[in-house]
Amino acid sequence: MYIYTVKPGDTLLDIAQKNGVTISTLAAANQLNDPYKLPTGLALVIPGQSIRERRVAVYGYAFPEIPDAALMGALRYLTCVSVFSARTRIDGSIAELNDAELVRKCYVNGAAPVLTLTNQRESGGFSVDIAHAVINDEGIKKRLIQNVTEYLDRRNYFGLNMDFEYVAEEDRTLYTQFIVDLAAALRRGGYSFSVTLAPKVGREQPGLLYTAYDHAAVGNIADKVIIMTHEREYAREEPMAVAPIDRVRQVLDYAVMEIPAEKILLGIANYGYNWTLPCKKGAAARLLSLSEIPQTAYGQYADIRFDDTAQSPFFRYYDSAGTEHIAWFEDPRSIEAKLKLVSEYGLGGVSYWSINTLYRPNWEVLSGMFGIEKAFR
Repeated sequence: MYIYTVKPGDTLLDIAQKNGVTISTLAAANQLNDPYKLPTGLALVIPGQSIRERRVAVYGYAFPEIPDAALMGALRYLTCVSVFSARTRIDGSIAELNDAELVRKCYVNGAAPVLTLTNQRESGGFSVDIAHAVINDEGIKKRLIQNVTEYLDRRNYFGLNMDFEYVAEEDRTLYTQFIVDLAAALRRGGYSFSVTLAPKVGREQPGLLYTAYDHAAVGNIADKVIIMTHEREYAREEPMAVAPIDRVRQVLDYAVMEIPAEKILLGIANYGYNWTLPCKKGAAARLLSLSEIPQTAYGQYADIRFDDTAQSPFFRYYDSAGTEHIAWFEDPRSIEAKLKLVSEYGLGGVSYWSINTLYRPNWEVLSGMFGIEKAFR
């Protein structure tokens, strides 16, 4: 496996012939809806013999309503599917999911389903108040832990992923104790346990996403720690790469100081953003599916460029109304750059947000570099 960047005048036939593969193989590997529309600068995966240095754990977040094509296209490459999400209620109960079919398909196809527990409101958004109520009341905490273990047993889950975000700084010690108590209950039941943490770059980093989380303590307790090296808040900032490699390195430099590297799963984004220029304060960029990038760029007569510092691709264009846009996204080159960090830092693997849209080139790059750990045979 290697990556080829489309040059002016290239056709898929030319590229296929030069690299000894068929057009159909090349189009399928790169999920090209129209193989005759290749924007200059597009990165293509050339399938071929690969040298896999080791096996890694691969997690992917999925919603219960995930399209079958996306799910079936991903399962063979996954260790665990993190089903998103069972929402914690302020009384310690949890909102149940329509997850039975997803759990069944995971087991049938060799991936272990894990339930993601969040402090999200049922209307959406993470809640400081829900986290505070659960952590500070011993009765509610015990009720939640019991409800979680019963749900895992009843729905035949393999384990739990905990993704509590926006926990108040004053709840730091109680949050860590909650992790300890939850982990003990899960281990008694034989369940795996992973925790998701925001991309912190230092122990004293301020902000609601960071101050309540003791990375060293969580790393000591959990089996795996997912580090979200992509921040969804970027969509409301000035245009930039979804996960610039220099920022990812900063996050990992701190993470490996606090958490055993083999427990860390590097968060990888399976999406891009399209900003309307000039940016208006607080206005969110439009989310882009990576599979739509080739047609979007070609249709807008845009050449795809690659930023060497961020190790990420982007393109600019003007729409029919004359409004300027810039799109930043992930492609095989940026994914390869992040996967190389897995080897460089000795990490345990990766976790994708999310697998709800299929992007086949990612799986081609991943499987070209690593074997996939499986939780069971």
